[in-house]
Amino acid sequence: MTGTLNKVMLIGHTGDDVKMHYFEGGNSIGRFPLATNEVYTNKSTGQRVENTEWHNIVVRNKAAEICEKYLKKGDKVYIEGRLKNRKWTDDKGVERYSVEIQCTDFTFLSPKESTGSQPPQNSASSKTVSEPKNDTFANQNQPLGKEDEDDLPF
Repeated sequence: MTGTLNKVMLIGHTGDDVKMHYFEGGNSIGRFPLATNEVYTNKSTGQRVENTEWHNIVVRNKAAEICEKYLKKGDKVYIEGRLKNRKWTDDKGVERYSVEIQCTDFTFLSPKESTGSQPPQNSASSKTVSEPKNDTFANQNQPLGKEDEDDLPF
């Protein structure tokens, strides 16, 4: 393979509300923690073990504003993005490192109450998430009409 790939897909629960930072020129960044869980049974003890991993999610501009408006602590969300390593020096002069997920696409998975304020079906990227039409699979088990038949031998 000649190319490289930096892609992350997560489904988890938000650990806090989105914290926004606004910049001159109208740009903005939203940050929030996302928890993913792994559950398994320890074979030697038979006990159920649950591990939680925390991920730092970063979303930008209009997508950040959408996340701020609709995501609340505890909501379930699908995040797609790429890993970004950051290095900085803290107040004590110690070099620190962190790994962030630069969000490029997201889908809200928590059902919302009927407040009349539903999240849009847009993602963080320029792609648009579209809902399948209700009738897409409605007639799947119906016999084919003459106009739906084809000349294929199988």
